[in-house]
Amino acid sequence: MKLDIEYKNWISELKNKVRSAQIKAAIAINKELILFYWELGRLISEKIKTSNWGEKVLDNVSKDLKEEFPEINGLSVRNLKYCRVFYEFYTQSIGQQLVAQNSDELLIRQQLVAQIPWGHNIQIFSKSKVLKEAIFYIQKTKENNWSRDVLSLQIKSNLYQRQGSAITNFSITLTEPFSDLAQQTLKDPYIFDFLQLSEDFKERDIENQLVNHIKKFLLELGKGFAFVGQQHHIEIAEKDYYIDLLFYHIKLKCYVVIELKNTAFIPEYAGKLNFYLSAVDSLIKEADDKPTIGILLCQEKNNLEAEFALRDINKPIGVSEFELTNIIPENLKSSLPTIEELEQNLLNDDE
Repeated sequence: MKLDIEYKNWISELKNKVRSAQIKAAIAINKELILFYWELGRLISEKIKTSNWGEKVLDNVSKDLKEEFPEINGLSVRNLKYCRVFYEFYTQSIGQQLVAQNSDELLIRQQLVAQIPWGHNIQIFSKSKVLKEAIFYIQKTKENNWSRDVLSLQIKSNLYQRQGSAITNFSITLTEPFSDLAQQTLKDPYIFDFLQLSEDFKERDIENQLVNHIKKFLLELGKGFAFVGQQHHIEIAEKDYYIDLLFYHIKLKCYVVIELKNTAFIPEYAGKLNFYLSAVDSLIKEADDKPTIGILLCQEKNNLEAEFALRDINKPIGVSEFELTNIIPENLKSSLPTIEELEQNLLNDDE
């Protein structure tokens, strides 16, 4: 594109903005870097909207900025486009009258996005459908110190839609604000795509593999869960009972009983879990622990049926589905190499 006076003046101002950020010696610091990208996005967005240059002008912008500041990363055409989308995503719902530097709402959003790295920000604003979803992932990233890969996995699994969506009776069995915190702890459905199961798997197979992959299981459960035991033994009236999975939630300060059912939900399951919760409260729970919570995981459920089943139960129970995506057909499973065979092949290759 042939340069005209307007463009020369504007690119000169843009260079001054870059130089100003550089002089502060804070461009390498995450907060200043994100705010710099925000400002860069604002300038690009506003100029494209008020000129007839179109997006192709970014090729020239990138070239000119990189010639002036060869030591600065992040001035590629691709990243400049990200900066523009970044700014427009977080200002689209504010309204023109508030898109000013002294806007309280705008400052809140700027401060929020500046608390996580740029790579995390790109993952969030490029894949979130609405602002509320993006804010959710930013807060979860801060809270859990997620790496970029873990964040990507959580977005891919639609954590925003799943978090806090389980059917529960917490509002009538737990006091505020504990009931809200507990509700947000549960998901629906839970995604166990890290398991490798054959077509004829049983409940105990799922349980065993969840324990074998405890790190990934705890990641899916969420922050705060501490594993206590599998098939945890309790004795009542000289009879032996075994809880599928027992956890303690550090933040909620309560035990959590998880029962796995490789079938659709039926009301009788809630009754059995209620029995286990009473037992844990009486035999295991300490005086300063909060009431024990139960999570019933089923292959599928009818929400209305689950709501009716929990309505008159006095112990806090949540009902969620779980999804298994890595099911290996039995006739194929036998032909797959074992871990030992794979290791031996690697050793042979090295020789």
